[in-house]
Amino acid sequence: MKRTTPKTILDELGEISFWKLAIKPGKPFAFGKLSHSWFCGLPGNPVSAALTFYQLVQPLLAKLSAGSAATQAPRLRVRTTDVLKKSPGRLDFQRGLLTRNENGELTVATTGHQGLAHFQLL
Repeated sequence: MKRTTPKTILDELGEISFWKLAIKPGKPFAFGKLSHSWFCGLPGNPVSAALTFYQLVQPLLAKLSAGSAATQAPRLRVRTTDVLKKSPGRLDFQRGLLTRNENGELTVATTGHQGLAHFQLL
């Protein structure tokens, strides 16, 4: 008996351009086409879904909207005050506390354990 999964259903109904990404959180993200429509399948975890929406879906929607300029969150170059752990070959998004030091430079410190159960959406 063939196992029915969301991926097998999407394969039958349309085309999947990609299914998993090398990012954390947000690895199980699907993108493809169903009939004449694009689709983005967000992860089930709320934090992963929010992150992939803001990093991937929102810029896609802005690009597909004729005459609409993409609005992205500002990117800052800052120094870290802690050692951040990262898996090789993957883009990691981690929680941190942004502050300005006594020299006026922006610094970021880890908030500790980065498991999804410890994330909060602001």
